[in-house]
Amino acid sequence: MSRPPHPRVAAVARALTEAGAGGEVRVLPAEVRTAAAAAAELDVPVGAIVNSLVFLADGAPVLILTSGAHRVDVDRVATLLGVRSLTPAPAEEVRRHTGQPVGGVAPLGHPEPLGTLVDVELARHDEVWAAAGHPAAVFPTSYDELLRLTAGTPVEVGAEVVAP
Repeated sequence: MSRPPHPRVAAVARALTEAGAGGEVRVLPAEVRTAAAAAAELDVPVGAIVNSLVFLADGAPVLILTSGAHRVDVDRVATLLGVRSLTPAPAEEVRRHTGQPVGGVAPLGHPEPLGTLVDVELARHDEVWAAAGHPAAVFPTSYDELLRLTAGTPVEVGAEVVAP
């Protein structure tokens, strides 16, 4: 008999089902807190891993979904958003706004909707993998579905590609 899923993972799975998403949540044997670790575990390119990063834009939370192979250019994104300050949210702010821990933040299933930017670099992959509310849980999706699930805005979040 398998144990029940973690409550945050179950909530993300419900949100995916309710949104009509095609992929199912997969629980990995161990936590994968980095894009490189997730890519190795899933045997996919690091660019196909969705990093869910919470930033504070002039103090307000914004979710940036970026390719694991791409770095967020803070100045570029701040200019796009028309804000003076864009800083990575501390772990306690991430949890407060998403209900999920750093390393396991899903693109959906948060207590309140978050404004979301989606890195156009993710469109290079037919299938991308995102966290599902816990560092050991992921789900497959597509770039187009990710945009739909999050009501996200496609943007070029940075020019520097750090891995293929």
